[in-house]
Amino acid sequence: MAVPRSKMSPMKRGQRRSHDALTAPAYVEDKDSGERRRPHHIDLKSGKYRGRQILPSKVDA
Repeated sequence: MAVPRSKMSPMKRGQRRSHDALTAPAYVEDKDSGERRRPHHIDLKSGKYRGRQILPSKVDA
């Protein structure tokens, strides 16, 4: 059975656990369509990413 070499202090334990917290995903308002989308992701409504048409637009289809 694994046994720790020495006791971990509450400070070190807290530093390790500080990265376990869940964060809410960030959303930004798209400049062209006004829809909310994730940063650095394609706008699924217009199909654009950084001003370039990547996917066919859902509005046109």
